[in-house]
Amino acid sequence: MSETGLLTAQDGVVRCSWQQGLGDYALYHDEEWGRPVTDDTRLFEKICLEGFQSGLSWLTILRKREAFRAAFAGFDFEKVAQFGDEDIERCLADKGIVRHRGKIVSTINNARRAIELRHEFGSLARYFWSFEPQPEERPLVFDYAVLRANPITPASTRLSKDLKKRGWTFVGPTTVYAFMQAMGMVNDHIEGCHCRPRIETLRLEFSRP
Repeated sequence: MSETGLLTAQDGVVRCSWQQGLGDYALYHDEEWGRPVTDDTRLFEKICLEGFQSGLSWLTILRKREAFRAAFAGFDFEKVAQFGDEDIERCLADKGIVRHRGKIVSTINNARRAIELRHEFGSLARYFWSFEPQPEERPLVFDYAVLRANPITPASTRLSKDLKKRGWTFVGPTTVYAFMQAMGMVNDHIEGCHCRPRIETLRLEFSRP
């Protein structure tokens, strides 16, 4: 990781250095990470995959994402909520995913909790976006030092506590903040990254659910 948190590609494009200049990781950085998301299936998928990522690298999970989607019915939480013991054993035998019983069971549990959330709020998007940080909670300048110093935030702590109260698992404040970053609830592309102004524009134009 560079001292500035930025990496300049051969074509002169400057990106957050965490994508390491790897093709698939750079594409994820450019086309997904930080773009506002309201699709319930994508929100559910991401918070589950962040749980699987705990203790591992996101690149590992990203490269297994299609296998995860196949294993968990495309992260359709209505379908995942119906998974039983046979499905747990099937997932544990699937070499394409992270075979961690606790995280597999957590995904099924969280699918059931997601149904409850949708019944209460109308959509997962409406619930999750209600925890978007207020402008005064965000730093005026977002550079690499700020990114490194804030693996959790007050907003991610609030969301984590509320999810846990509702019975969700593998949703600690660090996991939840990574989810918020990826789903566009904050813009954590650092100053100098070519994506930062684009994401700022998308967030300004975005209609909150």
